[in-house]
Amino acid sequence: MRAIQITEFGGPEVLRLVELPDPVPGPGEVLIEVSRAGVNYADTHQAENSYLSPAALPMVPGGEVVGRTPDGRRVVAMASSGGYAEKAVAPEHMVWDVPEEVDDVTALGLLVQGVSAWVLLRRSVRMEAGESVVVHAAAGGVGSLAVQLAKIWGAGRVIATASSPAKRELALRLGADAAVDPAAEDLTAALIEANEGRRVDAVLEMTGGPVTDQSLRALAPFGRLAFYGMASRKPPSPVRPEALMAHSTTVAGMWLAHVFRQSGDLARTALEELYALAAAGRLQVIAGGEYPLSQARKAHEDLRARRTTGKLVLDPSR
Repeated sequence: MRAIQITEFGGPEVLRLVELPDPVPGPGEVLIEVSRAGVNYADTHQAENSYLSPAALPMVPGGEVVGRTPDGRRVVAMASSGGYAEKAVAPEHMVWDVPEEVDDVTALGLLVQGVSAWVLLRRSVRMEAGESVVVHAAAGGVGSLAVQLAKIWGAGRVIATASSPAKRELALRLGADAAVDPAAEDLTAALIEANEGRRVDAVLEMTGGPVTDQSLRALAPFGRLAFYGMASRKPPSPVRPEALMAHSTTVAGMWLAHVFRQSGDLARTALEELYALAAAGRLQVIAGGEYPLSQARKAHEDLRARRTTGKLVLDPSR
């Protein structure tokens, strides 16, 4: 089969198209003929071995696929690796059925980005109706869905941040009430101004560095910030527990691997609601681009350069 393999850690240049034997499922695993493989920002960390869980070489990257099982089931699945290929294997408890009316890009977008947005809002910041929510990187995979879900679930005001006018316009079209440039000289003041002069109740943050620091300072009493990535590769300033008392602030971390390790129950609950919203036309996955498997390197280059919006996928047939 055709697959992308990494034999040395590094940037997008280490992704190479090769021929490999078909994977053989072991006990408790499912073989999937891949119709599309998802591309996530975490994959760029995996390629350079800077992710939370260390990688081993040689490796076929990619943790999410949609396709068919040998008995004809249409499924999405999470795997620790191996997704950038024509065939992949995944543990049975990490495989979920997909309604036929949900297309491949939507199925993949809701598996990782959708479940992330669902968990961040429902579990990490526990958003309540009427509250204000800041969604950073609001034109990205998670952010574009979080904006929509926050509005569906009754957020009082959604403030989006995005790095370009076009991306900010997309966030507004998806339902955000205001859009802010995260490179603003005083981001804390910009977020408060966008919330009509009030401090904000919740922040979904995956940038790191000054964006995290200034977002934390924008929180209202009992405000919550959920940290789920560090795209800038710059760590935020250390958080002092005693400083959290000043505004009764909560800081939460979210790593999606923990969601999928809970026997799939939390993920299944999220996916069932997300697929129902998508099938009803209430939730839209932004298609960010479909690349041939042979152009996986370009997909990583575009993702790291912030040239993309929405969900990126690879087509293993090309």
